[in-house]
Amino acid sequence: MSTKPVDISQSFVRDLPAAVPKYAGFPKYNFVGGHNDPANVPVEALRAAADAVIAREGRTLATYGLESGPLGYRPLRTWLAEKLKAHAGMTCSADEIMITSGSLQGLDLVNALLVARGDTVIVERDTYGGTLTRLARAGANVVGIPLDEHGLRIDALKAALEDLKAKGIRPKYIYTIPTVQNPTGSVMPLARRRELLALSQAYGVPIFEDECYSDLVWSGERPPALYALAEGQGVIFIGSFSKSVAPALRVGYIVAKWEALSRIQALKTDAGSGALEQMVLAEFCTKHFAAHVPVLNKALRAKLVTLMEALSENFGTSAEFSDPPGGIYLWVKLPDSVDTQHLFQVAAAAGIAINPGPEWSTDKAYAKSRLRLCFANPSHETIRAGVAALAEVCAKEFGVPTRIANVKKS
Repeated sequence: MSTKPVDISQSFVRDLPAAVPKYAGFPKYNFVGGHNDPANVPVEALRAAADAVIAREGRTLATYGLESGPLGYRPLRTWLAEKLKAHAGMTCSADEIMITSGSLQGLDLVNALLVARGDTVIVERDTYGGTLTRLARAGANVVGIPLDEHGLRIDALKAALEDLKAKGIRPKYIYTIPTVQNPTGSVMPLARRRELLALSQAYGVPIFEDECYSDLVWSGERPPALYALAEGQGVIFIGSFSKSVAPALRVGYIVAKWEALSRIQALKTDAGSGALEQMVLAEFCTKHFAAHVPVLNKALRAKLVTLMEALSENFGTSAEFSDPPGGIYLWVKLPDSVDTQHLFQVAAAAGIAINPGPEWSTDKAYAKSRLRLCFANPSHETIRAGVAALAEVCAKEFGVPTRIANVKKS
């Protein structure tokens, strides 16, 4: 009998994503991912919340669902229903909210409910990269709609819907991030939200509303959610605690009418999302969330200012960007001669991590010279030094900028 080791790779299914390298720690200048500000993780409040809730209800960990059922820990869902009413104008009950393992699981579950291979989905041209990769794996045909400073362009959406209708195609949904859009940071005004809903209803296409960043509005004021304006009809909503509390907690949620949520629940076969996280968040949020978010936003806004100043100092007019009203990202346009996918590679060799624009857009040519920078996690000093280092790499590879500012590095 042969003793040759079995090659397990011969059993891999086809069309897997490319293999990832082994984790080697964060780069020196890390401007990628959805990481948040470490100084504003409410450690002591979370610790006190954990002590209190485990002492009071820890024995419910003996059951799947914490005696709250498969939708998730009821005190958290009850608090969310109240918070969404006050913050986003949404009227929903705790039984119309499902807790998920981050908003990414929410994306997967909604796609499992609505999207089959060959279906057409409408998204914003520049959008969350995780949405694009998931739709590609699902075999969906993706139609990207241009944005302006107020988000999804209604004229372009109407033209696309009319074109698809003429071809006999009804898209499965319109995916939008209307409140602190990723990556542009825009907030869709109320009038445009109403226009979007009118188109959704006229063409019979549901809306998939992603509000993962909606707590991070500098002013603290935002228009009602699309879900609120539609009274929950024809809209599925997802949100997350990743950006408002801590990304490593991996707690998100779906809001939908029971007709849809009951089918999503049948698809969620993981025996429930992490219980301790839900318990601790419910305890923390009830007492501290309202006071925590403004403090976090103040810190994030200050880091954004540092990033914009550093870009202006080091890139001058070569870097174009708006001043977003919230979020943790800056969407930057460099001269057309810059290929940010190549810049990503050479920057990585210098210890700088950036997100190249094509990974966040349906229009790769449009996004070729764009990049997304996350400013939430690095310190102010690291932001300044990292942008200076990026400018040096960019100048060497592309001649942009033509002149480098003399900025002291940490």
